[in-house]
Amino acid sequence: MTGLTHRQAEILNIARASGRVMVEELARRFEVSAQTIRKDLNDLCERRSLTRIHGGAIIASGVENLAYEARRFVAADEKKAIGAAAASLIPNGCSLFINIGTTTEEVASALTSHEDLLVITNNLNVAMLLYRHPRIEVVVAGGTVRRADGAVVGSTATQLIGQFKVDYAIIGSSAIDEEGALLDFDYREVQVAQAIIANARSVMLVADSTKLRRSAPVRIAHISQIQTFVTDQELPERLATICHSKGIEVVEAMPKSADIDDAPAEPAQDSAPEAGPVVRLR
Repeated sequence: MTGLTHRQAEILNIARASGRVMVEELARRFEVSAQTIRKDLNDLCERRSLTRIHGGAIIASGVENLAYEARRFVAADEKKAIGAAAASLIPNGCSLFINIGTTTEEVASALTSHEDLLVITNNLNVAMLLYRHPRIEVVVAGGTVRRADGAVVGSTATQLIGQFKVDYAIIGSSAIDEEGALLDFDYREVQVAQAIIANARSVMLVADSTKLRRSAPVRIAHISQIQTFVTDQELPERLATICHSKGIEVVEAMPKSADIDDAPAEPAQDSAPEAGPVVRLR
C-alpha cells in the first residue's frame, strides 16, 4: 500500500500475521513512544487497513473475511456475553447443532456446566471445548477440515448432519443485511449451515452488532427461518421490525441502559447455568 512509512508497513504485516497488534508491544519492538504507535495505528485506521480495539488494533473487516484468530478479538466481550445468554436458553437433556464461528464457540464454552447434552458439530474447536465433559456427548461431522479455522465442510459433513433431528441449532453468520439475509463467505460452509437449519426444531442465531455493518457474498438463509436471535445491543429499526413481524425472539445480552424495567430472563430450565444481564424482546 502506497503512502505508508516503513514502520506502518511493518505494523500492517504483523497484524496480518498474528491477527492483532498492541500499542505497548509495538512501542517496545520499534523503540518508539506509545504515542507514536497510536498515531501510526490511527493513520492505518483512517486508511481502513486496521480497526482499533482497546490497547491496539486488528485487521479491518470488509468484503474479505478476517483471519479466524483475528476474529476472536473483534467484539470479544460482546461475544462472551452473547455466549452466556444463549447458553442460558438451552435446557439440560437436549440435543443441538453448533456450527463454525467464534461466537458459537463462546456458546459452547458457556455450556460446559450443562448436563446430558448431545452436541453435533462441524467445528473442531467446539469439539475440543466439550469432549472432556462426561455429561456431554459430542459427535463431529466428517469431511474436509479447513485449516484456517478448524471447520469441517463439504458434502460428507452435510450428509451426517442430515441423519439427525435435534432440539436446537446454534448458528453464526458473517454478515446480516438490513433485509434480514444471513450471509457468509464460503459456499461449502453455507451448505452445512443450511443442513443444520433444516434439521433443527428451533434455530438460534448468535451474532454481535458488528455483523450488521459487514457484507458477504453467499446467502445462508433469511432471518425468518430462525426462532431466536441473541445479540449484544438493540437492533436497527428495520431489522427489529422484521423480527417482530416474524415472531422472532430477540435477546439483548448487553443492553445499553442499566435501568431497563424488564426483569432478566430466567434460564430455560432450573438446572441450567445463569447468564449475565439479558433483555428479551419480541
